[in-house]
Amino acid sequence: MSESNEITLPLFSLLADVRITAQHGPADVSVRALTLNSRQAAPGFVFFALRGAATDGHQFIAKAVEQGASVVVCEDLPATLSPGTAYVQVPDSAEAMAHMAAAFYGHPSRSLQLIGVTGTNGKTTCATLLHKLLRELGYHTGLLSTVQNQIDELVIPATHTTPDAIRLNELLARMVEAGCTHACMEVSSHAVVQHRTTALRFAGGIFTNLTHDHLDYHGTFDNYLKAKKGFFDQLPKTAFALSNADDKRGMVMLQNTPARRETYSLRSAATFRAKLIENAVHGLHLEVDGHDTQFRLIGVFNAYNLLAVYGAAVLLGEEPLEVLTVLSGLLSAPGRFEPVVSEKSRVTGIVDYAHTPDALENVLQTIADIRQPSQQVITVVGCGGNRDGAKRPIMAGLACQGSDRVVLTSDNPRFEDPNDILQQMQAGVKVQDLAKVLTIPDRREAIKTAVALAGPGDIVLVAGKGHETYQEIKGVKTDFDDKKVLTDMFDLLGK
Repeated sequence: MSESNEITLPLFSLLADVRITAQHGPADVSVRALTLNSRQAAPGFVFFALRGAATDGHQFIAKAVEQGASVVVCEDLPATLSPGTAYVQVPDSAEAMAHMAAAFYGHPSRSLQLIGVTGTNGKTTCATLLHKLLRELGYHTGLLSTVQNQIDELVIPATHTTPDAIRLNELLARMVEAGCTHACMEVSSHAVVQHRTTALRFAGGIFTNLTHDHLDYHGTFDNYLKAKKGFFDQLPKTAFALSNADDKRGMVMLQNTPARRETYSLRSAATFRAKLIENAVHGLHLEVDGHDTQFRLIGVFNAYNLLAVYGAAVLLGEEPLEVLTVLSGLLSAPGRFEPVVSEKSRVTGIVDYAHTPDALENVLQTIADIRQPSQQVITVVGCGGNRDGAKRPIMAGLACQGSDRVVLTSDNPRFEDPNDILQQMQAGVKVQDLAKVLTIPDRREAIKTAVALAGPGDIVLVAGKGHETYQEIKGVKTDFDDKKVLTDMFDLLGK
């Protein structure tokens, strides 16, 4: 639906799949909008009281009613009920919101071949490559990713990896209205736990890998694993579940899924198999299911991404050779091993979103695979604030292990003191590596220093923020684009 079209539906039509504890107030209510923000509530609105990590939406029920909300969906009823308001008490407000949002927008996922991609690393690349591939094959296709949302050719900025259930179903409905037949989306672990994808019907799911991340939210690695696995457990039997057989949790993801179980691998027997022939600065040379193919992407991790996308496309019914022909010409998502080359000094800058230990290790290993012995690797890296602190010393240690020089700096410190974050990172630097490490809290100065240290032909890796065009400090986002800053520093320093 377009944003100008207004939907009006009876409340009862939205509750068919909702587990209800109790209902109070008028039953013949017409609903014209859904919201989880009490300040947006108005007559004809349903307000969902969600329990979040920082705030509890139940605290804002009175405000929503004061604003004129016609319906309140909550887990605990307020002490005083407004006589003109309908209250729907449920065991889980987020779950109810997912079902009601899907119903409100006409269950758009049922009109699409919707593919979800989950895992720690590679989600954005896989979703973006699959979206590009399907479009090249002639399909009208939507994309929901960390970098951007896209309805065929229309680009919509993204604020979350996976939007909330209301926004998600609205975007899917707009895709259907625009004539899309397919949609590719990243599925974050937060989204699974928070029921954002609960009421969607997927045609397939892809698992990339699982490594240390988001323990600040999930508490334990086991909880994180269960969140990822929850996506596959919810897939219908009509869908496919495509998992990385080379990841030690790859087969765990498939254990209880009702979907068709499929695998991909570079190292063992699988539904889709590839052999790495060459990984070079000009791209990957793979043999995929017996077909010799050159790709423009670099790195073993991208060999896995390409194989996952190939497998998904074939499972969707596409012809293997045609898929490989199109894939061979595609580039990755912005900020994913993105080169910035200085023609004058032949210094190669690489901007990458690597913000987990595994992602950083993969990028550094890729650089090690393609570098010449004479090339020095200089890495600029930081860690985000108000996020999992356990990975900070690990990432600093990995940077030292894979680089000749390291500049530790700020990422998005958010509400943490950048110096505290850097102190935790420094704890991962071994005594023998201290001489090659600089700590510069100002990210712009850190990148400038790295470029200044680079000699002809050297490689400067700027890791952590990738596609992001801002830096978040004390709740304020200011313009900051690693790729632009790197380019500016090449010019400023005459590189």
